[in-house]
Amino acid sequence: MNDESPTPIRNFSVQLSPTPRGARLARVLATEQLHAWELPSHPAEHIVAELAANAVTHGRVPGRDFRLTLYVVADTLRIEVTDTRGDRMPCAELPDGDGESGRGLVLVDALADKWGVAPGLSPRKTVWAEIRLDRSTANRAPVEPRSGGTDRLFSQQTTR
Repeated sequence: MNDESPTPIRNFSVQLSPTPRGARLARVLATEQLHAWELPSHPAEHIVAELAANAVTHGRVPGRDFRLTLYVVADTLRIEVTDTRGDRMPCAELPDGDGESGRGLVLVDALADKWGVAPGLSPRKTVWAEIRLDRSTANRAPVEPRSGGTDRLFSQQTTR
């Protein structure tokens, strides 16, 4: 007889307006949800802020919201931001010169253990990032943004 109970899968999902206010609200709601789950908000709050800002800046289509989803499976937090601009795939490259923007995914790459892009039902895409909750034993393995596929832990991902 196994005395270990299975670890519950915790999830949170919210649809937000593609505006600066919606991006700020994504960060606030993610931070509050992580506190409710008694999980640290750093670095997740920064990753959420960057992905949400990208969704409202580069993935915005008037009248179409973006979705923030958080999953916790075992010792991994997965952050997903889905927008309706599947024709615009992100890349993590430093901008030339003294530009004031374009560094968000470089920050995500530095803070997350893994991240990538998964196309959804047209016209959607999901930019995702994963963080091991036990950061002291995290095995950093950032990946380049890519089209298609997700990792094996979240192979049942759906995009709305």
